Amino acid sequence: MPDWTSIPVPDMRLELVPIPVTDVERAKVFYEQVGFGNLHDNQMSDTMRVVQFTPPGSSCAIVFGTGMGPINEMVPGSVKGLHLVVENMDEARGALVKRGIDIAEVQDLGGVLYAWFSDPDGNLWTLQQWPAGYK
Repeated sequence: MPDWTSIPVPDMRLELVPIPVTDVERAKVFYEQVGFGNLHDNQMSDTMRVVQFTPPGSSCAIVFGTGMGPINEMVPGSVKGLHLVVENMDEARGALVKRGIDIAEVQDLGGVLYAWFSDPDGNLWTLQQWPAGYK
């Protein structure tokens, strides 16, 4: 077996994650409610609409829409476990509760805190807080 570790690979930044949804307007309202920003909503043609949001503090955005080829072949609600890493779970979860988001109670799994919520289609998001001093 070749030693792949000896072959350098250039930087590859994850910058866009597709989220399959059934209703673009409903999803747009939900992600605005969650607090995602830097909205780009472009009607590219009669059949293609691209909606892009970025979670606060992130450099990776999400995208959904219509007429986007294979992206629209994804099953709505099939994305599970996208992690939003937060510094303070109580603050982040509290902000989502105040915004009307139905979010689970915090669970401590070996010092790592988690709380889950779903968009209207069932795509599952995870808030995660690492223990203090974790590197």
